[in-house]
Amino acid sequence: MKRFILIFSILFSSSTVGQELATLKYDGGGDWYSNPTALPNLIQYCNNNIQTKISSNQTSVEVESIDLFNYPLVFMTGHGNVYFSDFAIENLRNYLTSGGFLHISDNYGLDPYIRKEMKKVFPNAEFEEIPNNHPIYHQSYSFDKGIPKIHEHDNKPAQGFGIFIDGRLVCFYDFETDLSDGWEDASVHNNPESTREKALQMGANIVQYAFSN
Repeated sequence: MKRFILIFSILFSSSTVGQELATLKYDGGGDWYSNPTALPNLIQYCNNNIQTKISSNQTSVEVESIDLFNYPLVFMTGHGNVYFSDFAIENLRNYLTSGGFLHISDNYGLDPYIRKEMKKVFPNAEFEEIPNNHPIYHQSYSFDKGIPKIHEHDNKPAQGFGIFIDGRLVCFYDFETDLSDGWEDASVHNNPESTREKALQMGANIVQYAFSN
């Protein structure tokens, strides 16, 4: 019964008042806790600039936990291995197909692991590159060229990928850009303020899109 109550709250709550975002905690040894200042800074930016009223509570949620259904959006990052148990796979699948949203930010080295594990979650779906005219790039802020480049990894262009289920974008994956580096405190990566602003604007777009779709 608790599962269905929580699913109902995701599907039918249009208000952002008091809602929380969470960092996804996963097994496998990867550093899921990377970029600790990223999500709090993004929440503050959203509340100050796009009129959300998201709770400032900093929290994490395990991918296997029923508490996952409390969050309209969960954020995931790291540099290394990711492992989803069979129960985690089922739980994440139910969360995403019931109205939840997952944002994955490749903090360099995550790519081969997350692609393999997300394939277990949705065996019949692939990560698709999201076109530049997709609404996620045109919420409060417009990015006509798609996802902005924030942090250099391998001299490759920034890309935004998505998993669509029944026509709905349920997972957004930023690759070769590391948006969450740009959300962190300025002193962490010494990014120019203009770069941090682009990262936070794109993050705000993701939040806004996830809350309204």
